[in-house]
This record gives sequence, C-alpha cells and structure tokens, in this order.
Amino acid sequence: MIDRGRAASIGRVRGRNHGLAWVHGRGLGLGLAPGLAVGLALGLFLTGCQQESEPEPVPTPSATSSAPSDGSASSTLALSGLAASGTVAEALGTLELLPQSGRVVTRYDRDDYGERWEDVDGNGCNQRDDVLLRDAIPGTATVAPQGDCDHDVLAGSWDDPYTGLVLTFDDLKDTDQAQALQIDHLVPLSEAHQSGADRWDAQRRLEFANDEDNLLAVDGPANNRKGDSDPAEWMPPYEPSHCAYAVIWVEVKDTWSLGVDAAERAALESLLRSC
Repeated sequence: MIDRGRAASIGRVRGRNHGLAWVHGRGLGLGLAPGLAVGLALGLFLTGCQQESEPEPVPTPSATSSAPSDGSASSTLALSGLAASGTVAEALGTLELLPQSGRVVTRYDRDDYGERWEDVDGNGCNQRDDVLLRDAIPGTATVAPQGDCDHDVLAGSWDDPYTGLVLTFDDLKDTDQAQALQIDHLVPLSEAHQSGADRWDAQRRLEFANDEDNLLAVDGPANNRKGDSDPAEWMPPYEPSHCAYAVIWVEVKDTWSLGVDAAERAALESLLRSC
C-alpha cells in the first residue's frame, strides 16, 4: 500500500543542459528538435478534475520514485500521451488569430457539461480509464475487465508534467490514491465557459468535456492549485512543461473556436516566444 504524505523527491530528470532536460522516451523534460519544434515527453496519472471553480484539498498518498524511462528523444511537443499537432511557430501564428473573449451570457455550472467521464467513443470504457491507460508509462499499468470495459486501470506509474515527478500507485480503487491522481482538462471547463462555451448547446459541451485532446493525467494537488486558471494565472511548477502546455492550450482554443482575454494572450505569447 502507499503511505499517506508526499514524497519529497521523486523521479527527477537527469541530463540537464542550460536549465532544460533532454527527453528520453517518456522521461520528463524539454528536448530540442531540429528547427522550431521543441520536444517534450512526460507521462502521468490521475482520476478526474475537481470542480474547477472551487477546488477542494484532498489527502495525498505519497508516490514511489523511479528514474525516467529510457528511449529515443521525441521531436513532438507532448505532455505524456497528450501531444501537440504543430510547432511553437505555428502556435504563435494561431494565437494571433484567436478571437477576443466576449461577455459571458450564462453562469458556469459543471452539470451543464454532462456526467463526468462518459464513454463517448463507445469502446466500453469511460474517458478516465482511456486517459489513464494512454498516459501510463509503457508496461506499468495493471488493468482488468469491468463490465463492457476491457481496461479498467487498477495501478501503474505515470510521469507527471505538472510537478516533474514519477508517480506510482498500487490501488486506484483506494479513494485517497484516486484523488491524488486526477484527470485534468488542460483548458478547464469553467475557463472554456468564459471563453465562448457558454453559448454552446448541451451536446457540444459534453463532447468538449470528454475530448481526449484536452485531457491528461496529473498530480491531484497540483491540479487543485490550478483550479480554473488560465496561463496568465497559473503554469505548471515544472518549467520544462511550459512550451508543450502553451502550444496545446492554443490548439484546444483554436479547435473549439474559443476566445482568449488580453492577459491570457499576452502570457501565451511571452511563453511561446521563450521556447
């Protein structure tokens, strides 16, 4: 079983160069690929976002440590299994075209975005289990059949892009362990609501809430601290994640035709120009 309390130092990346960590496979860090592409590979784990408007503190079992996985350096901007489709330069161009956020016409209510973790792809498993399996360090996940789902995730190890730690859990049916690792909406539902989703119908809101291109497994306490913040208000404490985080944020906003406010736009432009 995993003891309560937080591990002081877990799975830090080796091989740093000028403040950046070279990525090896799913190890943590920022790798520099040819041209403008910035590589970054992280693995992680979680079980669901807390309500983004007022996140609740949760008890945190400590995670056991392990070294980053070995492998070839990636040329893709990624946060574990969640990868960007474009480059930093492309994200800067897209950011310029994103509309300014308008006035919110309806108040945010989590229930307006459907039940948590629907099986929107019809594979028998909900989005939580799909993301947990996708983001687990290869070969570490323990799964079992449950109903129509063939990969109910019970245990495993995840690289966390928010803290830079390798988190290992042995019983995800234990409430404390489940709360300590959460599935995050990179662009939070409440933030999206303030950026244009307030005008969507129920079906589009449900699809956004379960879009795997906006979901990733992360450290629960870090996710609680993030809440519904945008990049002007919060960024992962683990700085090598910043470039991928910013690029994917812009891509999600563009894909779903969401706007950005002035502070958010300025923060993203500054981040991307530093990559």
